[in-house]
Amino acid sequence: MKRLFLIIAFLSAVMPLSAQRRDSAYVASEQFKWEKLALPASLITAGAVISFTPVFHRGIDETVRDAAQGISGGKLLRFDDYTQYAPIAAYTVAGLCGAGKHNRVEHLLVGSTAFLTMFGLTNLVKYTVRRERPDGQARNSFPSGHTATAFLGAELVRLEYGPWWGLAAYSVASATAIMRLYNNRHWASDLLAGAAIGILSANIGYWMLPLERRLFHLNPGVRLQALPYASLTPVGSAYGLSLSLSL
Repeated sequence: MKRLFLIIAFLSAVMPLSAQRRDSAYVASEQFKWEKLALPASLITAGAVISFTPVFHRGIDETVRDAAQGISGGKLLRFDDYTQYAPIAAYTVAGLCGAGKHNRVEHLLVGSTAFLTMFGLTNLVKYTVRRERPDGQARNSFPSGHTATAFLGAELVRLEYGPWWGLAAYSVASATAIMRLYNNRHWASDLLAGAAIGILSANIGYWMLPLERRLFHLNPGVRLQALPYASLTPVGSAYGLSLSLSL
């Protein structure tokens, strides 16, 4: 946990140096365009076809599962339970520290809207479809929630900070998805659907921002300041964030 905090604090310090600041109320990421639906629609369609077409399920899902289990040998590595949150944590903390195209309040609105959308869609589909996991332990396999969370954060980072930071975040998200196969918790098609929901939800977070500005009467004067801090005490170390809101 200490190392993760230090990494996020470092990113929040260097992201403002590379991200282009925009104080205007509008940026391109807030504009809805039909072509932005192409990638998530393609991914979730592919995932659904593979999942529910027996010949594709046997040829792709089961083949990938067998290959992954041949590599893992049944040994579990659970760090994907933590890496799923790394991209969205970096997006949120860096935004609170002043990086990116939007102010801090807008960061919180975008992130919250996107996360709630992802959570709602993922669980709606999970408990409607009720697909059995490859390890047989539950019937909530499709789509992968870990993958949806990781790709949500990665797309938020890409939209806010640009392609290079997005590439780093997508690398973490992809590693998280691969570990779901390694740990035998998901089929490959679950990962495609999870990635689709994560990417779509991140874009919805930005598309909803103009409406939320009007709804909450936001203006450029609204500022939320946040700085990471670390302190040493006789009994150990303490880490956290200090927050202040000005209107």
